[in-house]
Amino acid sequence: MGYLKEESTDNRFNSFDSPSNLNIELDEINKDIYNPTSNIDSVSAFEIITEAMVGKVEDIFGKNSLLSILYQVGAGPGEVISQRIKLKNGKEEFDILPGFKLLLKELKGYYSIQIKEYIVSHDQIRIIIENHCFLRSPIKNRPNLHFGKKFCRVNKGYFEVALKKLLGNKVKKVEIKFLENCDEKDLCLEEIVFSL
Repeated sequence: MGYLKEESTDNRFNSFDSPSNLNIELDEINKDIYNPTSNIDSVSAFEIITEAMVGKVEDIFGKNSLLSILYQVGAGPGEVISQRIKLKNGKEEFDILPGFKLLLKELKGYYSIQIKEYIVSHDQIRIIIENHCFLRSPIKNRPNLHFGKKFCRVNKGYFEVALKKLLGNKVKKVEIKFLENCDEKDLCLEEIVFSL
């Protein structure tokens, strides 16, 4: 059981009804504020922090800096996962579909992706995908985050860097583009362009 101690020359107890009462029991306060750890909602808290971070970084440093930072936040793990796949498979370079498949198999805890179209032309390959990713819930739950906008640069950095590292010289460039949000299917339609 804890008690408030008397302090000489401050008014730190102004919030109590009777500041002069030095025997206010902390037990009563602790009972009122008690919250079991099972009530802690870390996911919701991270959603709030993420929304605030996106807004504040843009306010302080500008939109271009924000987009660059978010891209790099995704690019870092993209480099790590591509290196892990290379080591696991004993190869430095993969063809497009096998490389894409290996990446998605490694990411099952974070992405649910289906290939809808595979379009080949003389200088590029385009894959249209349906993507339900780990960013979907935070974006849905926060009013200032939007599908295909700023926060999605994390995914852009992740996929573009991971795929380029996996495919090496087989492609000149990899670019992922948001096409549309499909609320009824709870996913985003996206296009990955591999420039040959």
